[in-house]
Amino acid sequence: MQIKKLTLKDYRSYQNKTFEFSNKVNILVGKNAQGKTNVVEAIFFMIIGKSFKTSKEKEVVSWQAENGYIKGEFSKKYRDVEIEMFFGKDRKKTIKIDGISIHKMGELLGSANAVFFSPEELKLVKESPEERRRFINVVLSQTNKKYFYLLGRYEKVLASRNKLLKSTQDLQEIKDTIDIWDRALAELSAKIYVERENFIKELTPFAKKAHEYLSNGEEKLEMQYKSSFEGEDYEGKMLKYLSKNLQKDFKLGYTSVGVHRDEIDIYLNGVEVKNFGSQGQQRTTALSLKLAELEFIKNRVGEYPILLLDDVFSELDANRRKKLLNFTSKTQTIITCTEFEKTKDFDGKIFEIVKNQ
Repeated sequence: MQIKKLTLKDYRSYQNKTFEFSNKVNILVGKNAQGKTNVVEAIFFMIIGKSFKTSKEKEVVSWQAENGYIKGEFSKKYRDVEIEMFFGKDRKKTIKIDGISIHKMGELLGSANAVFFSPEELKLVKESPEERRRFINVVLSQTNKKYFYLLGRYEKVLASRNKLLKSTQDLQEIKDTIDIWDRALAELSAKIYVERENFIKELTPFAKKAHEYLSNGEEKLEMQYKSSFEGEDYEGKMLKYLSKNLQKDFKLGYTSVGVHRDEIDIYLNGVEVKNFGSQGQQRTTALSLKLAELEFIKNRVGEYPILLLDDVFSELDANRRKKLLNFTSKTQTIITCTEFEKTKDFDGKIFEIVKNQ
C-alpha cells in the first residue's frame, strides 16, 4: 500500500502544496516548526478520520483561511483509492472516497492503512491504560469494521448509563431503567473483550520477534490482556457485578467496570516495563509494538500499511536507527527529521521542508 500524491490546501502551514512520494523511503527534512509533522498528520487524518494532534478539526485550517482541503491518492494491491476531506472553522467535516460522499466513519476505515510512530507514542508503554486501549482501538478499527461499530455502540451505551447515574439523587428512581443499560453494556463488553483478547494473542508473536531483533536477543517480551472479567460467561459475570455494585457506581457517578477500564500488561524478561523498565527499554518496547502493528495489519489485509515515522530518530541510538531503517524495505515509509545524511545506497526521495514554501 502506498500514497502516491498528497494535496494540501489551507491545511495548517500549507496554503497550496502537493507532494508526490516515492514508493520506497521518503525523507522530510527541515528545522523544527517548519511543517514536517503536518504532512504525516494529514496522511493519518485521511486514513482514520481523526487528527493525532487535536480533537478540534477547525484547528487544522490555516489561520488566514476559513476552510481547508486535503486529498490523498493511494495505490493498493488491487486498486487505487482517492480520499478527499473538506473541513472548516464553521463547517462540519465531509469526506469523499473516489468522488462519492460518505456519511459514516466506518465507510472510511480500511480504505487505506498506516502505522504512525512518534516520540509521543512512548505514552503507549509508560502512561495510563487509556493509551494502550487507544492503541488497540486504532489498529482494530482499521482492520475490523465489526469492532469499530461494536466500540461505537458501547461508548454510547456507557455514556447513557453514566448520565442516568448522575441524573438524580435518589437511587430508587433509576433502578428499573438502569437494568436496560446494564444488559446492553454487558453484552457489548463481552464481544469487545473477545476481539481484544484475540488481537493481543495475534499481536504478541510479532512484538516478541521485533523486540528480540531490536534488543539483540537480550530481552524477551510478553503481553497479557487484563480485563475486569475473564474466562467463560463474561457477560453473566459483568451483569452480576453491575447489579451488586450499583450503589457504588451511583456514588461514583460513573460505571466502574467494563472494557473501558481494561489494560495490557507488558513484560521484559518477566519484569513489568511500565513501572520497572528503563527509559531505553520503554522506548524500544513502544517501537516493537509499532513494528508488530505493521505485521499485524499485513496479516489481516494482505499488504503492508504505510509507515509514518515522525521525528523518531531523535529518540533512538545509532544501532536502533539502523535496525528500524531495515524495516523500511518492507513498505513505503515517510520519515520526518531535522537532519539526514544521504548514503550511496539510499533509494528514495528527499523533501526539504521550509515553512511557507
